[in-house]
Amino acid sequence: MTISAETSSVPRFVAELVRAANEVERLTTGEIESLLLLATTTIRDLREQAGIPGSGTEHDGVSRVALVAKDVAIRSREEISASFREAADMVRTLWIVIDSGTVVSLLPSR
Repeated sequence: MTISAETSSVPRFVAELVRAANEVERLTTGEIESLLLLATTTIRDLREQAGIPGSGTEHDGVSRVALVAKDVAIRSREEISASFREAADMVRTLWIVIDSGTVVSLLPSR
């Protein structure tokens, strides 16, 4: 299912990520991993809809979130909370971009 700006589940998902950031200690390792992986998938889907490519480098926020999801067991609660906040911010921002009708178009460099 493609997430669109009209999908009311996007704001609910952002709220869920923020709630998770504030309540990391209440979540199991599996719940944290699943939610962060869902966030990375959602961010990539929204980026695709907006025409925004990911860099795939460590400087790309979605790559950082995916790395924390992969290594949840060795991450501090602060790192996990920061990843949830970063994911929530990316999802919210991308949702706003898509809702505005903005589409990014990249031209090859000359």
